[in-house]
Amino acid sequence: MAWIDALFTRMVELGASDLHMSSKTKPQFRLHGDMVPIQECAVIEPDQMAQILREIAPADAWKDFEKNNDLDFAYYLPGVARFRVNFFQDNRGPGAVFRQIPEEILTCDQLNLPPAVRELCFLSKGLVVVTGPTGSGKSTTLAAMIDHINKNRADHILTIEDPIEFVHKDQKCLINQREVGAHTASFKRALKAALREDPDIVLVGEMRDLETIEIAIETAETGHLVFGTLHTTTAASTVDRIIDQFPADRQSQIRTMLSSSLKGVVAQTLCKKQAGGRVAALEVLLVNSAVSSLIREGKTHQITSSMQMGGKVGMRLLNDSLAELVRTGTVSPSEAYIKAVDKDGFVSAINAAGVRWDASMLSNGGASAPGTAPHPAPAQQQQQQQPQQQQQQRPQPQPQAPAAPLPSQAHDQEMPPSPVADPFEQFKKGRT
Repeated sequence: MAWIDALFTRMVELGASDLHMSSKTKPQFRLHGDMVPIQECAVIEPDQMAQILREIAPADAWKDFEKNNDLDFAYYLPGVARFRVNFFQDNRGPGAVFRQIPEEILTCDQLNLPPAVRELCFLSKGLVVVTGPTGSGKSTTLAAMIDHINKNRADHILTIEDPIEFVHKDQKCLINQREVGAHTASFKRALKAALREDPDIVLVGEMRDLETIEIAIETAETGHLVFGTLHTTTAASTVDRIIDQFPADRQSQIRTMLSSSLKGVVAQTLCKKQAGGRVAALEVLLVNSAVSSLIREGKTHQITSSMQMGGKVGMRLLNDSLAELVRTGTVSPSEAYIKAVDKDGFVSAINAAGVRWDASMLSNGGASAPGTAPHPAPAQQQQQQQPQQQQQQRPQPQPQAPAAPLPSQAHDQEMPPSPVADPFEQFKKGRT
């Protein structure tokens, strides 16, 4: 058992999404969006970090890391979870980030995906793009959509990922999952080969470059349903990003191809819930004849307006989703405002929903319930001023970092002796 497995176990118990390991500092969990140092753990020196990372790296991968200073792979801890791993070098020394990939695939119902998103799973062909910033839950949403297809269609699904994240078991579908680096040299090479592997549905983990995007569009045009991801924040910017990948003399052709092959865009971001945890806010674009014409004619700046008129068919803007989360009390106005792309539009949306709020209230996150005044009356202010001042003068409690456990003594005995100091020695001292 690797030393770091204890932190992985604790990470899953806490519900942390990521573990950050950097040389010359303490490990940190990302817990519900916040970085939380593990105070009980010692600072890890570069030579210690190198040994910890080398212990869990694939046998043939450490030399690649030493040569390229970057490494991506998946690590599986039986009975706990899978982790998407990135090793890196920085000015401190070696480091790594581990993203938890739950063994259980969340369903569309559990994620509360809207009907329009589920309907995209039943297309016979076309391109569907799930977008959002890093850590916005794109992989989780895509896994739920593939799982929905797996339960309801009898097709051949091919996934191309770097690395494989969620592992799908055959239900009604046959699913082949290929990992870049382990099973194929690149996304581009795997996509070219896919056309000879008789898939009905192809998932491209990341559409990273021009060639991958072009082959994905061509695959969709030849009668396949293709799912892919980008790191854009809105549906309209996703269309622009795809087109802008190509040189100017080809963009007209790509607009024409995309106008017929693109079927939907799901743009999402994760927000902190007021009750703890996180929830996704979704923007949904469904490419109808009007949107198709806008793409073909290069009028992508009008896509947002078209989406505003498409609510009856399932389209929604990110601001509408954020406003609904605020209206129901799931997310605070301040959190939603921070995550909004069109911030003025967001304020208008929540005010229209009956929530009195503006950016001047950002520091305290205050908001009035629908139908109430946004601020207390002057007499109330005088009565409230003194208690508020007293409250502000009280010392605020410092957040406590979660304590990560060590492996059991039985596991300790099974572990080989380490040639360097144990970076988790402080855990052992505190054990009974």
